[in-house]
Amino acid sequence: MKKKLLAALAVVPLIALLAGCSGAAADETVKIGVVGASDPYWAVYEKAAADAGITVDIVDFAEFGQPNPALSAGELDLNQFQHIVYLAEYNVAGKQDLTPIGATAIYPLALYSTRYDKVSEIKKGDTVAVPNDASNLARALLVLQSAKLITLTDGGSIYSTLDDIDTKKSKVTVTALEASLTATSLPDVAAAIINNDFVEKAGLKVEDALAQDDPSDPNALPYVNVFAARAEDKDNATYQKLVEIYQTTKAVQDGVLAVSGGSAVLVQTPVTDLEASLATVEDDTRAQK
Repeated sequence: MKKKLLAALAVVPLIALLAGCSGAAADETVKIGVVGASDPYWAVYEKAAADAGITVDIVDFAEFGQPNPALSAGELDLNQFQHIVYLAEYNVAGKQDLTPIGATAIYPLALYSTRYDKVSEIKKGDTVAVPNDASNLARALLVLQSAKLITLTDGGSIYSTLDDIDTKKSKVTVTALEASLTATSLPDVAAAIINNDFVEKAGLKVEDALAQDDPSDPNALPYVNVFAARAEDKDNATYQKLVEIYQTTKAVQDGVLAVSGGSAVLVQTPVTDLEASLATVEDDTRAQK
């Protein structure tokens, strides 16, 4: 009996220890990096996640160049701010393996002006500002070409740069600025391509856009915004649940639409399609080097 009692007592601390470990796992906070944490739907999302038993900490970043390195370094568990082209360029440049685990929306990239009401009013020789990060720069140039403001020597692609502009055939001069500055540059330029994240913050309305690309085009898949994780975590059940909460919580989806001025196209693209698109863009990006 004495031996049995001692054995039983020895088991008690072990059970307590295991229970403590289980509690710690349940209480783990998932850190998600975003650009624009002040958007009201993120608070709604945190509440929806909490209702599902998941504690989420939305970590705000001021610039697009910050959340990916933070995720690679383990300072974040996920991030949600970028499309596939941007993610591919980061992975190739830094030899990283971040991967999409869920889709959110496609946001049109649009041209705005406080000086003109129509594209046709923009004068020859005027200056137009565009974002300077490679993926959005190329996309912006394609928007300007569609608006007949510039001509790209190679017809244009997701890799176009300022050097690809045929200045003799183009109506405007293009200047590239950090994405958050294109909106604030409007008083000094004829027009600017402004990322969706900064439209409302600049006091603009989506319906004021003079021109934009078509997010419903099947070729727009590389511009689907995604939740990204480190490759080792792509099958993490908690992270996948967080994607599901984002995609299926009506209040969250309504909030995304509200912040975008109704311009966002909400999508639930299969992860396999996202991964295939990422692999293709990464291969194409390496070929451009």
